[in-house]
Amino acid sequence: MGDDRNGFPDSLDDQDEAYFDSPPALARPFDTRLLRESATQLPPRKPIVLGPAHTVTDAMRAMKGEHRGCVLITEDGTPAAAVIGIFTERDVLFRIVDGGRNPAVLALGDVMTPEPECLEDGQTVAEVLNQMSVGGFRHVPIVDHQRRPTSVVSVRDVVQYLVDAFPREILNLSPDRQSQREGG
Repeated sequence: MGDDRNGFPDSLDDQDEAYFDSPPALARPFDTRLLRESATQLPPRKPIVLGPAHTVTDAMRAMKGEHRGCVLITEDGTPAAAVIGIFTERDVLFRIVDGGRNPAVLALGDVMTPEPECLEDGQTVAEVLNQMSVGGFRHVPIVDHQRRPTSVVSVRDVVQYLVDAFPREILNLSPDRQSQREGG
């Protein structure tokens, strides 16, 4: 097959056929049962809970101390009350730093995301992934039937769950397939 004078192949038939070829076989097929497992199979993370009058500095210190990316906000600042908001590390960047606001005096109630989407206890890993994907969330609060916080699932938790399910396949990647760059 040659190229025409514009650099395009004379025929796309060969390329079209390749599109319909079967994908290469995985070393171990993905077990869809993993997705039907209860989200309780993910590493449990007790939520950090604060009230709307707490400051952004309070939230940032709590997140740093617990190595977490979010704080759940309830009306009275306890896990016994319903979730009314969420404050994440993204909020620090986009609502505080980018806005030039002072975190020491700024109340969480002024910068939290109100009424965050939550999942109830007993949801599946697939439902957690769907919520994260569709909503673009890095953290999903898990609540009881009265919307009281029971845990928080992060993207890191889901990745760890998959690594635990496929340790050999993930941890033994050849060096040429592993990224050499920092961060990401």
